Amino acid sequence: MINQERIVKEFMEMVQVASPTKKEGQFAQLLKHKLEAMGLEVYVDNAGKEAGSDTGNVIGRLKGNKPGLPAVIFAAHMDTVSPGEGIRPVIKEGIIYSRGDTVLGSDDKAGIAAILEALRHLKEEGISHGDIEVVFTIAEEGGLFGSKYLDYSLLKGKIAFVLDSGGAPGTIINRAPAQDKLSFVIHGKAAHAGVSPQEGISAIQAAARAIDRMKLLRIDEETTANIGVIKGGSVTNIVCDRVEIEAEARSLSVEKLEKQSRHMVECMEEACREFGARLESNVERAYNPFFVEEQDPLVLAARKAAEKLGLESRVISTGGGSDTNNFNARGIKAVNLGVGMSKVHTLDEFIPIKDLVDSARYVVSIIEELGK
Repeated sequence: MINQERIVKEFMEMVQVASPTKKEGQFAQLLKHKLEAMGLEVYVDNAGKEAGSDTGNVIGRLKGNKPGLPAVIFAAHMDTVSPGEGIRPVIKEGIIYSRGDTVLGSDDKAGIAAILEALRHLKEEGISHGDIEVVFTIAEEGGLFGSKYLDYSLLKGKIAFVLDSGGAPGTIINRAPAQDKLSFVIHGKAAHAGVSPQEGISAIQAAARAIDRMKLLRIDEETTANIGVIKGGSVTNIVCDRVEIEAEARSLSVEKLEKQSRHMVECMEEACREFGARLESNVERAYNPFFVEEQDPLVLAARKAAEKLGLESRVISTGGGSDTNNFNARGIKAVNLGVGMSKVHTLDEFIPIKDLVDSARYVVSIIEELGK
């Protein structure tokens, strides 16, 4: 059986080890030691150099004990959002919270805890399995950089399960959008706002005109867009001559995404022409979409594994990206699994102990299903 006391203790230990994005080094070393103690071959790749982190991705391989079974990858990310330092977890009525002044870090240390406990259970019970590879990535939050720069040559598996989603264990995410990152710099002309404002060109005014014309937030059932950051100006008595804007667009349809991104750029261009401002713009594809058919053997195995445990099996799409997007883009068929994390990226984040335990049980059940 999955050891509830052990997995809860380990999860609470791990969330207290700070691992903000691009500063995952201490936590990576802890995980490396844990995997080595279980007898896995462990590698740390060089992704940190490209991602700007103080470590690379941690990759472990548990050799199979039954010939002919497929290699399978289980993945989760090491980094957490801010405020994620000084986390002190507390348990109230079977649910783990932070003290309320930080996030909890179940995104995604719950996924890591489930994978570690499942590995221990496999070894303790002598369960048959093929090669099992674990990938703990860096810098997932804000850009999926760890999986983007992952050394895929170190992996044998061609199927993967990423434990990094809300929803109770048994939730299977088989579809997620592509995302474009858009950045704009509007150059206006400074002038004294009280003496000669007519000689200036307000970058803020041009930005406001452009944003007012944009279709934003929920565009349709597949597409969203958002202006996330605006920086400009320093004092009220000078016409602002520079505004920086960061935005994004997402869609399950690449065609719709490209149309939305063009629309946002065109709104900026038109407003800048009207005011005589100069525009710098950049659109970068952060990641591509993925879609795994519901009747694909990977999804069917995940559903059967959930049903075997009495968990409700749901196959859904999501509006968020994850390392799953990059695995699929690199030819590794992958789905994302719910681990029970709730209200992530907030001070109210929590996870029920039952979901933490069920996530570990679910990993084991998937391995058993693939071993049939």
